[in-house]
Parts: sequence; C-alpha cells; structure tokens
Amino acid sequence: MEITSEREHLNNFIVGSVPTVFYIPDYITAAEEDQLLNNIYQAPVSKWKSLKNRRLQNWGGTVHEKGLLAQDLPPWLKQITHRISEESRLFPSTINHVLINEYLLNQGIMPHQDGPAYVPVVAILSLGSSVVMDFTPHSSLNNSTDTSGNNINDKTSKPAHMAMNSREELNEYGPFSVVLMPRSLLIFKDKAYSGS
Repeated sequence: MEITSEREHLNNFIVGSVPTVFYIPDYITAAEEDQLLNNIYQAPVSKWKSLKNRRLQNWGGTVHEKGLLAQDLPPWLKQITHRISEESRLFPSTINHVLINEYLLNQGIMPHQDGPAYVPVVAILSLGSSVVMDFTPHSSLNNSTDTSGNNINDKTSKPAHMAMNSREELNEYGPFSVVLMPRSLLIFKDKAYSGS
C-alpha cells in the first residue's frame, strides 16, 4: 500500500512525452546543495578527469565492458544516493555508482546515450546552475517502418519492432526538453533510457 502511494505521488512529476521521465524541482535545499558542492570541490585533484568538453569525477568504481569494478561510495554520496533510491523506489538495487559532470556556463550537455552499465534507470541531481536536457529518439530508431509499410523518416519515429497503429501513436514518444534547475532531480528509465 505504501509503495503504491509513493508511485502515485511520483506520477505527479512525469514530464515530456515518455511516462518514465520524472522531474522533481527543489529536491534538495540550498544548504544541501552547498554541502554537496563543497565535497565535490574538496575532492583531490586526482579525482577529476578532463575530457574534451568537460571535467568529471567518477565515484563507486570503474565501468568497463564487463561491468562495474566496484568501490565504496564516500559517506556524503551514500547519503544522497540512499535518499534518492528510497524515496523514488525506482531503482532495482542500491545506487552504487556516481558520475559528477562539471559543465561550464552556456556549455550544455552534449547528445549522448548512457551505456548498459546504468540500465534500467538513471538519476541526475543538478547543482549550481540550470541546463536544458533534450530527449530525442536514438538515431538508430530513424527510418522505421510502420505496420502499413510506410517509411517513417522523422525524429518522432518509434522503432520498427514496436507495434504502430496510427500516426498519432508514432508521435506519442516524440522529442522533448526539460529545464533542469539547480537542486532538481531528474529520473528516467525504461523507454526513456533505451530510446525505444
């Protein structure tokens, strides 16, 4: 009964065209945000990895093609990941890996798809500033064919292996954007994760 109640509550936060994307504004307080940012920027310089368009910290182990080589999360991350897991009840197990991405002002998030290590659900806690996150069907889903044999060559296409009965159904999971404000939590799973 309690789980049903929490799921119903989470349904109040569905955004976009896919019913498995949840946006919760003001998930943490300004004081909690400050504490998290302090912990992030007090981490040893060796925790930062510089990539082409951003810096990141990797906590909880190393992800590679065979899975996760796990390490314990520090207490300050265990606290927030436990809270997200417990309150959302969307994660099949304990959250055990965190990537902290630092984006510069007006840089935005480059188009990408999270790998299989994070299936079936991802949570994003936004700190410091706002950013727009775009959800678009994966490029492999373009050029789908509907059940009538018509070639569908637009960004609103669903994959060919899904049953499509009408043009309205094709548009059901079209692209959408979400503004991630500071201190907000975004969780996406299933169809929003896989693009199908």
